[in-house]
Amino acid sequence: MTYRSGVYDLSLGAELGEAILCLQGDALDAALSSIARNALKSPEGGYFRHSDEAPGRGDDSQLIRSVLPNTCFVLSGKKGGYTEQDRARLAVLADLTVRLFATKAELGKRLNESAQTQLQQQSQILEQMQDSVITMDLAGFIVSWNRGAEKLFGYSAGEAIGKNILFLYEDEELDGLKLFDMFLEQGGREMEVRRRKKSGQIFWASLTLSPLCDAQKEPIGIIGYLRDITERKQAEERINHLAYYDLLTGLPNRTLFKKLVDKALVQFQRNSSLGSLLFIDLNRFKPINDTLGHHIGDMLLKQVAERLRSTLRENDVVARLGSDEFAIALLDINQHYHAGLVAQKLLSALDEEFIIEGHELRIGASIGISVYPQDGQDADNLIRRADIAMFKAKRSGEGIGGGYVFYNQEMNHTIAGRLHTESALRRALERKEFSLVYQPKIDIASGRIIGAEALLRWLHPEKGMISPADFIPIAEETGLILQIDAWVLETACAQARKWRDLGQDAFRVAVNVSAKEFTASLPERVGEVLSRHNIGPQWLELEITESMLMNSAQGVLGIMDEITSLGVTLSLDDFGTGYSSLSYLKRFPIDTLKIDRSFIQGIPEDVNDCAIASAIISMAKQLKHKVIAEGVENPEQLTFLKNAGCDEVQGFMFSHPVSAAKFEEMLVKDYRFAL
Repeated sequence: MTYRSGVYDLSLGAELGEAILCLQGDALDAALSSIARNALKSPEGGYFRHSDEAPGRGDDSQLIRSVLPNTCFVLSGKKGGYTEQDRARLAVLADLTVRLFATKAELGKRLNESAQTQLQQQSQILEQMQDSVITMDLAGFIVSWNRGAEKLFGYSAGEAIGKNILFLYEDEELDGLKLFDMFLEQGGREMEVRRRKKSGQIFWASLTLSPLCDAQKEPIGIIGYLRDITERKQAEERINHLAYYDLLTGLPNRTLFKKLVDKALVQFQRNSSLGSLLFIDLNRFKPINDTLGHHIGDMLLKQVAERLRSTLRENDVVARLGSDEFAIALLDINQHYHAGLVAQKLLSALDEEFIIEGHELRIGASIGISVYPQDGQDADNLIRRADIAMFKAKRSGEGIGGGYVFYNQEMNHTIAGRLHTESALRRALERKEFSLVYQPKIDIASGRIIGAEALLRWLHPEKGMISPADFIPIAEETGLILQIDAWVLETACAQARKWRDLGQDAFRVAVNVSAKEFTASLPERVGEVLSRHNIGPQWLELEITESMLMNSAQGVLGIMDEITSLGVTLSLDDFGTGYSSLSYLKRFPIDTLKIDRSFIQGIPEDVNDCAIASAIISMAKQLKHKVIAEGVENPEQLTFLKNAGCDEVQGFMFSHPVSAAKFEEMLVKDYRFAL
């Protein structure tokens, strides 16, 4: 700096101010010493504290000037000594230094007050926050605890501060020190944790951790932000339960079952273990559900689920796949045949009657079994193949109790063939591949044709004629039988109209009705078809089977009464092969009993067949029913039936089923069979 007209040019003032404001300790002393020596062109001395040893004694060869009570400038070494002007310059320099120190002190005071205010504001904000904010040292001991934490945990700040954070942990999560170590190594993280309140209640919390650092940005602790998310977790659990569990039984559903099985199979691969999957379909559930209502059906399913669970080991998995289908995964079995033993236990468990609201219900099951690894490497394949085996069990099962069958490759081919047939059946309806043939019904007394049975035929464009025995069961299982039955009824009535228009006297065309079609809507549909083709009811006869009489006898009786009120007659087909009660039979408005061909084939050699046929004819006469025997193939059978009092016959002895044109020809010629 220079002095002009008694006033310093403070060009170095910025340098002096920067040193005082930015430096401290030895660094500050060195900077002030250098500034003073340069300003007064004094090679020696500098800025000293009283504790320091200052050079010289303060004579004319040196300058001494106090700055603060404990500091001073000491300068020496200038040739020729120091003048009054030098002393004035030093005084101005010392005065400026004092002022800058005073400014620094005031600024520090203000900054400290501002920091204190800011800290107080931050503290108030933390206290008012709804979230829990907890500060811990690096060892996990709590150093601060806001009101949000008091509200969340139930502990006051006085109860919590000084304790290790682990006292809030659930027993299963006591791994706090490792958590802090991981946090310090990897930085902040957010997680969902379980914590314990003062009341002992365990709750879910969202935890976010942030580092607490000193002025040098070194970690000195951790700040934890916690928020109660118990309601959200419970909602997630409810959604998860809806997605993965059956609402009625509480069992895993198909989605969860597949996940659990696939997870177990991964372990099986490591341990070379065996496992098995059972696919269960309940027998006779549908008629119970339809007859007694869905409420009883639901209660029955719940009891079935409980029995299945109680029969199995704890580590086995039972699931409800849908409707009356269940699946069981036997995890870790010693031999594949053990699955058969379990299936027997399950069938035995279902043997005992179910008591539901006063109803005594019996139900069985058909069980298909697949084995890991030979039948599949994943849940989808094991379920599919167990389903195939179940289908075979249902087809071959006897009675209500059911049975079980292991999967094999032959079953797969069979089911594949059935699926192909199902697809072809759907196309057959669209492409009009079906046709009807008619087998004459003969009056034993006169030998005249008194009726016809309409029989369905399927001419496949590639496979040729397909037997009804091969496709009718598939049509019934898939529900396609409803469309087929509707087509048969429509076509038979249309043909009857043609015969009527040719001047033929009315005779009954018998149409078979499946159990699926024998519903409350059938009478109305029959009436509509008769009206549409403008023919009288004396042209139509409906053939039903004994099995229909077993399901809701009262409901069946009502449907029968509506049909007969139209003038349409009913015939009971395949009589003697079912389980109908004679007490029910006498109540039904049946016109004709049809003796099944299985009892005709052994006549007259088989005394049992003769006895059964005679008994049926005798009983029918007493109930005032007509009797027709089907499958008559030789004169000996005809003679026996005629002597026993049978009314009508049909069979190859008289005519194979023929086309409508051929049947019409027999009608026109009034063809009579010699009996």
